[in-house]
Amino acid sequence: MPASANCTLASLDHLNRIGVEDARRFVPEAVEVTGCPLKMQVTRFACGGFTVGMSLSHAVCDGFGSGQFFRAVAELASGRHDAPTVKPVWERDRLVGTAPPEHLAMPFPVDKSSLASSPLLPSADLVHGSFDVDAESLRRLKTVSCESLTTLEVLGAFVWRAKFRALEMNLDGNTHFSLAIGIRNVISPPLTDGYYGNAFIGSHVIITGRELCEGPLSKVAMMIKESKRTAGNAGYVWSWLGIMERANQEKKKIEENGASLIVTDWRHLGLLEADFGWKNSVNVVPVPWGLFGSLDISIFLPPFRLDKSMKGGLRVLMCLPRIAMARFEEEMELLKQN
Repeated sequence: MPASANCTLASLDHLNRIGVEDARRFVPEAVEVTGCPLKMQVTRFACGGFTVGMSLSHAVCDGFGSGQFFRAVAELASGRHDAPTVKPVWERDRLVGTAPPEHLAMPFPVDKSSLASSPLLPSADLVHGSFDVDAESLRRLKTVSCESLTTLEVLGAFVWRAKFRALEMNLDGNTHFSLAIGIRNVISPPLTDGYYGNAFIGSHVIITGRELCEGPLSKVAMMIKESKRTAGNAGYVWSWLGIMERANQEKKKIEENGASLIVTDWRHLGLLEADFGWKNSVNVVPVPWGLFGSLDISIFLPPFRLDKSMKGGLRVLMCLPRIAMARFEEEMELLKQN
C-alpha cells in the first residue's frame, strides 16, 4: 500500500517520540483480519527516506517471527536475494498442547478477587508514553544488588513498581508480573530456524503491593529471575501450552486490570537489522492497537539509532490513564538520579 508525505523524516525526528495518533498515519488500519492477516504501507518522504508500516495479527506470528518476516521482505526488496536467507517453515503442530479437561478449573496464576485496585480505573482517557533509559541509568540501577541481574530483570522490577505507584493501587492487594519468554530453543528438539509462529510463554511473579513498593527492589528483581528459570522447565512449558489451548477453545480474552504488568522485550527481534538497500533501519516504533494498547503491557524497545547518547540504553513504552502517566514519568525520572 503506497503513500507519501510532503515533509522530511528529520522534521519528525525520524518518528522518535511521535504521538500515537500521528504514528497511525504510517500504518494500515488494523481492522478485521479474516482473509487479510497482514497489511503493509510504504510511506515515502520528501527527503527520499521511507517508513514501512506493518499491521498483522498476533495469531500469525510473535515478535521474533515478525522480525524474521520483515528481514525477509527487506532481502527480497533490495534485489540482492532471490529467496529469503532463512526459509519459512510452518510446524505449528509442534506447539499444540493438550487442553485440561473441561471439568477442571483453569489454573490462572492469581485469584482475580485478590488483585489490587486503583481509584484511577477504569478510565476512558488512556495515553501512551515512551521513556528513554540510558546506559548509565541502567548501570546505576544494577548496583542495587550484588546479585547477577540482567537489564530485563532489574528494569522490569523498577517499571512494575513505578506503574503500581502511579496508579495509586492499594498496598494490601496482590499484583502480578509476567515476562514474555521465547521457547524456540527450550523444547526438544528445538524449533527450526524458519519457524515464525508464536513460540513464547509467560513467567509469573505474584506479590502484594506492599512487598513491591516497600521491599528492596533487588528482591523483586530476583523473583523475576527465578520465575524465568522456572519458565524454562519443559513441564512448565507444556502446561502453559495446554492452558493456552483450553483458553483458545473457550475463546477467552485477556482482561486488563491495572494490577498486572506484562513485559515484552523487542530489543532483540532484529527489526532494526532489516536492510532495504540503504543500510539498516534507524528506528522501530510500536503503534498501539488492540493488544499493544493494553494498560497491562509494557514494551522494551531498542534505542533510536541516530541518538548516540542512547547507545547501550533502551526505551520503555507504557499505557496509563493520563492522570497516572504524570506520576509514572516522575518515577522514571528517578533513574537519572545518583
